[in-house]
Amino acid sequence: MSGQTRKMIQKKLKIRGYSLKMDGLEEILSFVDRFQDAQDEAIDLLLDQLDHESLKSSIIDKGAVHRVISLLLEAEAAEEECPTSSTSLSHSSIRVVDAFLVPKFRYDPIKKHFFQHAGSLPIHGDASAKSALYRDRFLLLFQRVSRDQHFIKPAFDTDETSQSCQLSPIQSLVGQRGKRWVMGVISQLEDGHFYLEDLTAAVEIDFSKAKITTGFFMENTVIVAEGEMLSEGIFQVITCGFPPLEDRDKSFKILAGHDFFGGGTLTKEETLRLADLEKRAVNDMFVILSDIWLDNEEVMEKLETVLNGFESVEIVPSLFVLMGNFCSHPCNLSFHSFSSLRLQFGKLGRMIEAHPRLKEQSRFLFIPGPDDAGPSTALPRCALPKYLTEELQKHAPNAIFSTNPCRIKFYTQEIVFFRQDLLYRMRRSCLIPPSTEETDDPFEHLVATITHQSHLCPLPLFVQPIIWNYDHCLHLYPTPHTIILGDRSEQKAFKYTGITCFNPGSFSDDSTFVAYRPCTQEVEFSAL
Repeated sequence: MSGQTRKMIQKKLKIRGYSLKMDGLEEILSFVDRFQDAQDEAIDLLLDQLDHESLKSSIIDKGAVHRVISLLLEAEAAEEECPTSSTSLSHSSIRVVDAFLVPKFRYDPIKKHFFQHAGSLPIHGDASAKSALYRDRFLLLFQRVSRDQHFIKPAFDTDETSQSCQLSPIQSLVGQRGKRWVMGVISQLEDGHFYLEDLTAAVEIDFSKAKITTGFFMENTVIVAEGEMLSEGIFQVITCGFPPLEDRDKSFKILAGHDFFGGGTLTKEETLRLADLEKRAVNDMFVILSDIWLDNEEVMEKLETVLNGFESVEIVPSLFVLMGNFCSHPCNLSFHSFSSLRLQFGKLGRMIEAHPRLKEQSRFLFIPGPDDAGPSTALPRCALPKYLTEELQKHAPNAIFSTNPCRIKFYTQEIVFFRQDLLYRMRRSCLIPPSTEETDDPFEHLVATITHQSHLCPLPLFVQPIIWNYDHCLHLYPTPHTIILGDRSEQKAFKYTGITCFNPGSFSDDSTFVAYRPCTQEVEFSAL
């Protein structure tokens, strides 16, 4: 029986993305043995509590298990004293993934497969880390394009008139006549002169006659372009667009079980079981708010109105996502009110505590904004400092403080949250006015850009700095099911090639927020 229990424990931990040390397994077995008739429920309860812990690693040892078991036994003793207390809603369906713990994979163009980076990843990378950032971005998209039916070279050229879209290395353009397809990164190697650069060479490009597709074409973006070399050595672009998207299921077949998202790998049977549970989770709802200015009395009153409304509904939301900024003034070097901001977070904690159903049955996820307190403005941003949040945590134990961007695994569904004022900055960084042929909606151009680039923030590094060794945390490959872009611009939703993308709007500016049902991917715009 013990052998079967061991397998059950290891399987359940694997589903949630945890690995287990032997001493941790023995500790769990000794706890489960107390509940001979309800071992399965005991394991689930222990793992639910483990999800609340601030774990440094996904590898669980005896110490982490012992802390959780002590809490559960204390709770059991308290419940015996007060038998009317009810158990809280199970949160096992939601797993929050810290951006800095997302595994890093690199593509080997020789062996044509991905391999996991095994070494350390220092925050302050050397010069080679910056060049590797661009190389990894380019190769990620190149391997995707190389499988696209429009760019695969036919085995037999039976029709001489057929036009092949085979990509040519930029190095091979020298001395060539006629139209060619190339793929590269737009770079500004000289002031006012833009180049297209791949792993072989760089060539100056002229966009003056180019016909473009939907999206924002900026420096640093990877494009596929058709054109021809002029006698001056400039590549005249005729048509250009972003690398074509790849179906999520097709990407997974290529990846051979690699966990790019960071939520743990699942067997086929586990995926089917979780998919079945996901279909039944029709009552699960996420309430998403962006720009919660805690130092603004009007905003706090509006937030209390929202919490009051959800406290009185029949089934409370399973998750509240509160995205920054959490202060109306940027928390930069000239900001000296950290002690008052700490008190305001404590006030928010007391507000949550005043809603007992939400406190017990909902979780609260906090994601920092671009102007919130932190070591730098570079992405990814670490969680809010503990100094600011510890008062809130005392009043709201279900609060989770995560990174920006942040990933959530809801059963089998992958959801990405990102708080950044992308739309304004992308429009300012455009090299060519966006095409209005397919759409004139800027938000749709933004969604097309980040999904085709497989990157949350393909802005130039001088516009938005990125920690070189952690650029992979912003990758969107394989494409997630849902992307939530917290932006100061107006509320928008756009379903693009099966990916649900939406902006909840700015709660402080126009009192807008979103209620999202992950089971059906239904986006419900809300406002006060």
